Amino acid sequence: MVIQKESSMKSLPSPSLSSPSKTLTMSSSLISLGSSCTSLATAEEAIRNADPIITKWDMDSSSYTKLISLFHHSRREAADFLKSVHELRGAMHFLVSNHQRSRDQLVLAQNLMQVAMKRLEKELYDILSSSRDKLDHESLSEGSFSSRSTSSKFGGLEKIDKEEELKEEDDGADDSEDGLGKARESIAETEQASVLAMSDLKSIADCMISAGYGKECVKIYKIIRKSIVDEGIYRLGIKGPKLLQIQKMSLDLQDCAIKTWLSATKVVVRTLFRGERILCDHVFSSSSTIRESCFTEITKDGAISLFKFPELVARPKGPSGRIYQLIELYEALSELWPVIDYTFDFKSTATVKLQVLSSLVRLGNTVQTILSDYEASIQKDSSRNPAPGGGIHPLTESVMSFICSLTPYSGTLSDILADHPHPDGNLQLPESYFGSPSSEDYPTSPVSIRIAWLILVLLCKLDVKAELYKDVALSYLFLANNLHFIVKKVSTTNLKYLLGDEWIARNEMIVRQYASSYEAMAWTRVLSCLPEVITIDDSVTSPSLSVEEAKACFQKFNSAFEDAHRRQGSWVVPDGKLRDEIKVSIARKLVGNYRVIWEEYMGSMRELVRFRPDDLENYLSDLFHEAAISGNSSGSSSSTSYPQPRGCLSRSIKVY
Repeated sequence: MVIQKESSMKSLPSPSLSSPSKTLTMSSSLISLGSSCTSLATAEEAIRNADPIITKWDMDSSSYTKLISLFHHSRREAADFLKSVHELRGAMHFLVSNHQRSRDQLVLAQNLMQVAMKRLEKELYDILSSSRDKLDHESLSEGSFSSRSTSSKFGGLEKIDKEEELKEEDDGADDSEDGLGKARESIAETEQASVLAMSDLKSIADCMISAGYGKECVKIYKIIRKSIVDEGIYRLGIKGPKLLQIQKMSLDLQDCAIKTWLSATKVVVRTLFRGERILCDHVFSSSSTIRESCFTEITKDGAISLFKFPELVARPKGPSGRIYQLIELYEALSELWPVIDYTFDFKSTATVKLQVLSSLVRLGNTVQTILSDYEASIQKDSSRNPAPGGGIHPLTESVMSFICSLTPYSGTLSDILADHPHPDGNLQLPESYFGSPSSEDYPTSPVSIRIAWLILVLLCKLDVKAELYKDVALSYLFLANNLHFIVKKVSTTNLKYLLGDEWIARNEMIVRQYASSYEAMAWTRVLSCLPEVITIDDSVTSPSLSVEEAKACFQKFNSAFEDAHRRQGSWVVPDGKLRDEIKVSIARKLVGNYRVIWEEYMGSMRELVRFRPDDLENYLSDLFHEAAISGNSSGSSSSTSYPQPRGCLSRSIKVY
C-alpha cells in the first residue's frame, strides 16, 4: 500500500486543553509575532522587553530559577519566554537585514539568545528525561492523542487496530458505571499529561530550530529517545545476536530465542516504533528533514537488528520440526508488514523494510527447502524391516504426524508455497488419485496440493515396502492397514478441509480393494475345498456328494483352514473397525457354506469333522489382534494346534 505524504511544512493541529490557567500551550500562532519588527525602534524595544524575561532564567545566574524548571514552574512564564525569544529573533533579523547594526544592541541580543538557547536545551533535556512515563510508547500509540494530533498518514493504522480497540471496548462493557468513571478519569489525566509534554517539546523544538539551534535540539532529542527505544527493545528480551552466535546456539536455546522474538516483536512494532514515530512527527512537524533524521537515527539500528533475526535462524539444516517455528516467524512478519510499511516510510528507513522482505524471502525459501528435503527423505527411506504382521509402518506414522501438524499453519503455509513453488515446478497429481484438475473437487490451494503430493509420495513408498513380504496376501493386508490409517487421519483432522471428501471417498474405496485382494489371496484355497452350495428361491441346498467325496472334502478343508489360520496367526489389523469388517466378510463366505455341508454330513462323517461352524467363527475371531504378533511377520507357519472341538470358545464373529 502506498501512502501519500502530507506537505512537510504542514503543522499538526494543537490539541485543545482544559483549564487554561494551568495548561497554556505555546502554539505557532503565539510565537509568530517574532517577525513583526518594522523599525529600529521596535527592534530595540523587543530586545529591551526580552532582556528581563530571559535573564531571569539564565542558567549561570545564582537565583533559584537555575534549579527549577521553567515549564513546570509556570506555563504562563514559559509562554512569555518563548514569545520573547521569537521577538528577539525578529529584532536581530531586522538589525542584520536592514544594515542598522547597533553593535551594542546586536551583542546584547546575541548574548540573550545564547542564554535562552541554553535554558531551552535544559528544559528539553528535563522534559524528555522526566516525562518517560508520560511519553511511554503505549500511550503514544494507543491513546486518543495519536488519533487527534498525528498526520492523516496514520489514519490507516487506526483501521489496522480497529478490531483490537473494539475488543477492548467489549471487554469493558460489563464494568460498573463507577469503575468506568474512575477509569476514564485516570485515562484523561494520563492523556492530558502526554499532551502537555508533547506540546512543550514541540514548542521548544520549533523555537530552537527557528533560532538556528536545530542541531543542538536534535542532538539532545536523539540521544535521549534512542536510549529509551534501545532500552525498551532490550527489556523485551531482544539483544540482536550475530550470525556466529546463532550458529553456536543449541537448538533449545534457539527455540527460546525464537519464542522471545515472537512474543516481543508485536509490542516493539505496534507500540514502541509506532509510538516513537507519532512523537517524532509531532515534535518536529515544522521540518520534514529533521523529523526523518531523528526517527531514522533513533529506530533504524534497533529495527534492522530486530528484523534480521528471522533471517539468521532460517537455516534449512536441522530437524524438520523447525518448520513450525519458521512458519510462525513468517506469519508474524507478514501480519506486522502493514504497520512496518506505514511507520518506516522514509527513504532513509527503506533498508528496514528491505530487511523485513529479505527475512520473509529467506524464511519462505527455507520452509520450501525443508518440505523438499522431507519429501526426499521419504523417497530415500531404505529400511528393509517390514512392519510386524503387516501393521502400520513407522514411516506412515511419522509422515502423517508431520503432515497433520502442518494444518494449523495452512493459511500461512499456502502463502509461502504460492510465492516459493516446488523446485520441480507445478506438481501434477494423477487423475486416478485426485480427479481431473478441471473438476470442482480438485484442490486449488498450494498447501492442499503439496500435502496431497506428500501423501502420494508416501503411498508410492509403501508400495515398495509391501514387496518386502513373502506372502502376497500379507502385502495386501499391509497396504490396506496403512492406507486406512492415512484416510482415518485425514478424515478425523483438519486435513479433511484441505483434501476434501472426494479424496477421502476415493481412498476408502482403494482400502476396500486392498482388503478384497487380501481376502482372495489368503482364503481362496480354503473356500475352494468346499463344494458350491446350491441356492434356489432363497433356499440353500447342500450339493449331493458321495461318501468318498465328502471325506475328501472335509480332509482338504481341515488342512487348508489350519494352514491358513496358522499362517495368519501373527498378522494384524490395528484398527478395530477395519478388523471387524474383514473378519465378517471372510466369515460370511466361509462359515455360511461350511455350515450347509456340516449339517448335511456331520452324522456320517463325525470322525473326520474337526470344526464346527461356531468353532470356525471363534478361530476367525482370534485373528488380527496385535497381541497375537509372535515376531513372524513374513507369513510363515506358527505352532497353533487344532484339537477336536469341545464347544464354543469365548469370542465369536456374528455372521449376518
